[in-house]
Amino acid sequence: MPEEPLKIFRLVPDAAATDPNWDLAQPAGEVVVRARSAADARIVAAEAEVDFLDTAAKPGDGVSTSFASAFRDEKLYRVIEEDGAAFPAEGPRAILSGLARPDPVKHGG
Repeated sequence: MPEEPLKIFRLVPDAAATDPNWDLAQPAGEVVVRARSAADARIVAAEAEVDFLDTAAKPGDGVSTSFASAFRDEKLYRVIEEDGAAFPAEGPRAILSGLARPDPVKHGG
């Protein structure tokens, strides 16, 4: 079976810094991903973030927080398909650039 063609997408913070939706997670900056579609680009970025299941601060056994990623929120992040991007479309679905913030979960304080 031939590999599915992938595309390069940029996820760019789109909401104002004062937008209350950022209360759930701090902006991670611009992220470049290789994915199947704009929707898949959001999933690739969200899956690359640290999840509660990856930390000792679990809210409960089997409870994932990946669904709550800011990358999945259309009000917070805009997805732009890149034409002639600096990255090759060949390769696996993955983060290609960005996502410098290791822990997206806001902690008290």
